Amino acid sequence: MAATIETLISADESYGRFSTGILPSHVLRRLLDQGRELTAAEPFAPGQIQPASIDLRLGPVAYRVRASFLPGPSATVAEKLRTVFMHEVDLRDGAVLEAGSVYIVPLLERAEFSARISGGANPKSSTGRIDVFTRLITDYAPSFDRIEPGYRGPLYAEICPQTFPVLVRKGSRLNQLRIRHGSPSFGDAALRRLHEQTALVAMDDGNSEPNIDDGLALSIDLKGNADTSSGSGGKRIGFRAKRHTGLIDVDKVGALDPADYWESIEANARGDMVLDPDEFYILVSRERVAIPPDHAAEMVPFNPLVGEFRVHYAGFFDPGFGFEPGKPPSARGVLEVRSREVPFILEHGQIIGRLIFERLTDPPPEGYGEGLGSNYQRQGLKLSKHFRT
Repeated sequence: MAATIETLISADESYGRFSTGILPSHVLRRLLDQGRELTAAEPFAPGQIQPASIDLRLGPVAYRVRASFLPGPSATVAEKLRTVFMHEVDLRDGAVLEAGSVYIVPLLERAEFSARISGGANPKSSTGRIDVFTRLITDYAPSFDRIEPGYRGPLYAEICPQTFPVLVRKGSRLNQLRIRHGSPSFGDAALRRLHEQTALVAMDDGNSEPNIDDGLALSIDLKGNADTSSGSGGKRIGFRAKRHTGLIDVDKVGALDPADYWESIEANARGDMVLDPDEFYILVSRERVAIPPDHAAEMVPFNPLVGEFRVHYAGFFDPGFGFEPGKPPSARGVLEVRSREVPFILEHGQIIGRLIFERLTDPPPEGYGEGLGSNYQRQGLKLSKHFRT
């Protein structure tokens, strides 16, 4: 069989089976070893490379600023910092970032992108679940969380803890970067074909028919199907963050009592709930999801057509998330939800976001959960890794 043009190109550039798509872990590792596309002020750390992304690390200093900003097409981040700078925070021995404050932190990693390489960033799951708003910034950036093709320069994290004060230090990992080669398209027709090959969603009632329209729809579980162990006989549907709590050390796993930071929310007979303005909630999808090993997905952020709230700060779903060969999808999407200016009623089954899928250039050697210490495989309603279960 004759090789396709795409296969021939990929063989030359060693990106995998396809010449375009998100770069998997083994390709990322090889490029980093060669000093290509991404470099760092210190050696890359074990476990930093995920199946389809790389964790980014905080540098030794943070700058508290008066307000969030974008440098725009004519300025660097350092130039803009001078206009909003308040004071410097030394992170080498750890420091507390206060809730409601905005910080800019130069990262240890630096982009050295070639012409067809671009990047997209998102907070890590554990970062989003403790309501720490984190975005990537580059010099001359017109938007957050995007690295343009061919960009060569420093990377920065904008960090704004919303509810809890957090303890961070040099090397802490709050956000992650996906790197892609080219601009592959993956529309609804391709998504339907993928679901026919491998079920992407399943419901508790056995229905697995997907809602596909500009991505794969996820709806909200407000009947407690994802968790029935609230301890008081009711069905838990989520958590609401408490105010005026202690701090959270972002690098410590399983150290905190959930009761000190969260209030449990139980289902009512109507199957609805009211989101109060400026409150932070952990909720869960009605659907169980599976991401095939050769694909990755991203939750589309706040959509004003859905309602007056923002869903899912941490939008990356890794290859293999909820996926087991020959078995139905096993992991629900845990949703970080914050209401806007007005109270808003959510109802069971209401669509609250959509997953956008994208192909990898090659399947990674290990998928999410397979010996990687993944915290959220087969998850139901689950808090971040910082809390005891």
